[in-house]
Amino acid sequence: MIEEQVILVNENDEQIGLMGKMEAHKKALLHRAFSVFVFNDKKELMIQQRAMHKYHSPGLWANTCCSHQRDGESNIEAGKRRLQEEMGFVADLEESISFIYKAPFDNGLTEHEFDHIMIGYFNDAPKINPDEVAAWKWMALDTIKADMKLQPDLYTAWFKIIFQKFYEHINITEQ
Repeated sequence: MIEEQVILVNENDEQIGLMGKMEAHKKALLHRAFSVFVFNDKKELMIQQRAMHKYHSPGLWANTCCSHQRDGESNIEAGKRRLQEEMGFVADLEESISFIYKAPFDNGLTEHEFDHIMIGYFNDAPKINPDEVAAWKWMALDTIKADMKLQPDLYTAWFKIIFQKFYEHINITEQ
C-alpha cells in the first residue's frame, strides 16, 4: 500500500511540497490539515473515540473527524471524503477559521498543522468505520469544555487545542 502524502505548506498556507505522512510527522514539518465539527439540531457536537489500534492517540476522544487534504483537493472535498470514510455519512460543510498548531506525542511523532476548521450539520446516527472509530456520541459544547478540564487525558492533544480556538471563534448557539 502506498503511503498517503501530506501537503507541506508555509505559514501562509502556500503549498511548498509533498511528503509521506509518517515522515512529515517524524520531522514535525508544517502541513495542511482539516478538522470537521458536525452539529445536530440540538446544537450538540458529534465527537468520536479513535480506534484502539491507531498509531497515536488510540482510544482518545476527538472532533467528528480530521485528516489531511490530498494534492489538488479542496478543503471541503477533503472534509466530505473523510467524513464518509470515518463516519459513514456526508454533510454540507462550511469553512470557518484556520490556524497553525503543534502537538508532540510520546511516540516521537508531532502534529504541526495548518488546520482548516469546517462545520456541518447532521441529525442521524453515523455508520462508523471500526478501522478508524471505536465509538461516537453527541455532546453539548459546554459539557465538552467542562469534561476537558476534569478529564483532559480522555481527549486528543489536537482536539484540546482546536476546541479552545473553535470555542472562542464559533458560537453555534447564536446561529
